[in-house]
Amino acid sequence: MTAPADTHSPAETPAAARGKRPKQGEPVIDRALSLLAVFTDRRRALTLSEMARYAQMPAPTALRLIARLVAWGALERLDDGRYVVGVRLWEIASLSPRGHGIREIALPYLEDLFEVTRHHVLLAVRDKDQAVLIERLSSKQATEVAYRVGGRLPLRSTAVGLVLMAGADAAFQEKILKEPAETEPGVAAMPEGQLRRTLSDVHRTGIAMIRRSAPSLTVSVAAPVFDAQGTVVAALSIVVPDGTTPPNVLAPAVMATARAVSRNLGYRAALAEDVRTLSDG
Repeated sequence: MTAPADTHSPAETPAAARGKRPKQGEPVIDRALSLLAVFTDRRRALTLSEMARYAQMPAPTALRLIARLVAWGALERLDDGRYVVGVRLWEIASLSPRGHGIREIALPYLEDLFEVTRHHVLLAVRDKDQAVLIERLSSKQATEVAYRVGGRLPLRSTAVGLVLMAGADAAFQEKILKEPAETEPGVAAMPEGQLRRTLSDVHRTGIAMIRRSAPSLTVSVAAPVFDAQGTVVAALSIVVPDGTTPPNVLAPAVMATARAVSRNLGYRAALAEDVRTLSDG
C-alpha cells in the first residue's frame, strides 16, 4: 500500500512545515504532544509530511520526535509508511480515574439499561469546555449517531453536555453562555436566553433532552452522575429513534440508572446541597 498523495498546495502549507524553526524555547514535550494532537476521528492514519504540516513543524524536527514516539509506543508505523496512535497511549489513558474508573463502576448499570432499550447508552465526562464520551453501548440495529468512544461532544447541543454544564459552577456557565452558539448539523443553535432557561430546568429536574435530525432522527435523554461530595462527575444518557418512545417515558429509567451509579460512587442525596462539577484544575 502506498502513502496517500499530499493534496495541499504550497500556499496552504504553514510556514513552520516549510522549514521555519520552532518557537524559541518551546519545550520538546509540547512539540511531541502537538504531533499526537493532529490525529482526529477523520485523520486516523497520517504521513510524516501530513503530521508536520498539521503540527506546523519542520519535517526534520517532526521525524526526530516521531521516531521517539514510535520507540515509546505512543505511535505505530504502518507498512505503507503512515502513522497511527499507538496502543500504549490507550493503556495509559485507561488509568484515568475520571474515565476508566467511573466507567468500570458504571458499566454493569449501563448494560442493564442497554438491555431495556437496545439502542445507544452513553457515558460522558467534562474536559474543560467539552464533553468526552468514555463509553457507548450500541446494538447492531441502533440508529446512527455522531459520536464515538473517546470523541468530544459540544456542551450546548447534546443532552450529556447540558447535564454537565448545568452541574458546573456559575463562572464556567457564564463563560460558555457568552460564547457564540455552535452550529452543529441536526440541532438548532440555542440562544443565550433559551440556554439559561434550559440549564435552570436541567438543574431543577435532573434531566436533559435533545432532539436531533442528523445524522439520524433521534432523541437523547440524560441525567447526572454524582460522586461522594455531590459533584457532577459524569452524565449518562440513552439515544433512541425519535418518535419510538416519549422522552418522559425514558427519563425515569435514565435517572434510576444514574442514581445507582452515583450511590456506588459514594453519593448520598443529603450531602449534595451544593451541586457542582469538577474544576478544570
